[in-house]
Amino acid sequence: MSPRGQGAASGGPEGAAGQRRGIGVLVSGEGSNLQALLDAGLPVVAVASNRPDVRALERAAGAGVASAVFELGAYDDRDARDAAMADWLESHRVGLVVCAGYMQLLRPVFLARFSGRVVNVHPAPLPDFPGAHPLEDVLAAGAPAAAATVHFVDEGVDTGEVIAAESVAVLPGDSVETLRARVHEAEHRLLPKVVGELCAR
Repeated sequence: MSPRGQGAASGGPEGAAGQRRGIGVLVSGEGSNLQALLDAGLPVVAVASNRPDVRALERAAGAGVASAVFELGAYDDRDARDAAMADWLESHRVGLVVCAGYMQLLRPVFLARFSGRVVNVHPAPLPDFPGAHPLEDVLAAGAPAAAATVHFVDEGVDTGEVIAAESVAVLPGDSVETLRARVHEAEHRLLPKVVGELCAR
C-alpha cells in the first residue's frame, strides 16, 4: 500500500560518506514542535502523519517539505504500516527521526531501522509521568512541576533514555491548558537545541 504523499522530495546535508542526514518528523496534530524545528533552520526533509488533514501537514507543505499520511486502516497491521513508513523515510535519506506530538507507539520493525536515532518530546518528567495524559497526571498528583523532556524512543511507553529536560513549574490555579501552554514554550526551546546537537554528531 502506497502512502498518501504530498510535496517534493528534498535532501538534508551530506555526510562524509555521501549519506544525507536529514530529519524525519512524525506528527499527529497541530505540529507546533515541527514548526519550531523548521524555524530553527534544521534539515527537516520529511514529515509523516498517521492522520490526514492535520495542521502539521499544512506546515510541512508551507515549508516545501515532503509529507505523507500513513493511516493504520490502510495496512494489514501496525507492523506493515510502520515498515512502510520506515521505507518512505529512508527513501528521503532520513538519518534522525523526531516524534513531535506523534500519538502512536512505534513498532520494533520501525525502531530497528533507525536504531538509536529516534527521539520523542514528552510534556512531563520521566520516568514519573509517562503515557498519553501526563499533564493531567502531574496535576492530579500535586507534583511541583511538569517538564519538556526529550528522550530516546525504545519499545516501551516513554521508557527510553532521557537526553535533556527543562522543568516547568506548576503554578497555583493551573489547569491542563495553562500548564500545557508553558510546557510548549519550553519544548519549542529545548527540542531544536537537542535535535541540532544530535544532527552534529
